[in-house]
Amino acid sequence: MPALLEVCVTSVDSAVAAERGGAARVELCSDLLEGGVTPSAGLIARTRARVRIGLHVLVRPRGGDFCYGDDELGAMEDDVRMAKQLGADGIVLGVLHADGRVDVERTRRLVELARPLGVTFHRAFDMAADPPRALAEVIATGADRLLTSGGAGSADEGAGTIAALVKAAGPRLTVMAGGGIRASNARAIVERTGVAELHAGLEEAVEGPMVHRPALSLGAADREFRRFLVREETVRAFVNNLSSET
Repeated sequence: MPALLEVCVTSVDSAVAAERGGAARVELCSDLLEGGVTPSAGLIARTRARVRIGLHVLVRPRGGDFCYGDDELGAMEDDVRMAKQLGADGIVLGVLHADGRVDVERTRRLVELARPLGVTFHRAFDMAADPPRALAEVIATGADRLLTSGGAGSADEGAGTIAALVKAAGPRLTVMAGGGIRASNARAIVERTGVAELHAGLEEAVEGPMVHRPALSLGAADREFRRFLVREETVRAFVNNLSSET
């Protein structure tokens, strides 16, 4: 394939489907309505037991912005230790200053704590005030990889910026494109940007098994009896389209 595929997952079933469909790696998180937060220890452990492909764990204590207080940073440190102990292959994180600069010092501390695991600086980068400066700052943290849409709503829209980031980073940092990537546009994004890795969120809404469905809703009414899963066939179609010659 022209690029490695990482699939974002929120369940063991989705991780298994991603592996069977041909993904090289999964990013495990919870609560995608908040953009993703740290998954539980049980979810990490169970996923690790079921898949052999790369397992990267999101370390993000809450939704919202990426400017964290001391207690939140302490929680992130504890979660990095937990993920390491439970067999993760990598950590996904990002910390910003209030003015939109990358918090190099605090991020570096988390990166060093994560070693020998690989570290991805996530799309907090896309919220940074100055992308060229932010790239240099991410490199200074010691992170191995940057996930970005090029500061745009999707990787398709930000392809030009992603290509510039790939060129500027060179061998110092792997730039992974993410944001709105599907089987239909994956190959074109690789060709336009030069990235060697793609990140895709391929979950689809499916009906849950509950037969009894009271009118009461404990969460969003349109999600009360639905689940979001990655399908093996969706991943396989993605991989096949990405690797096809035409």
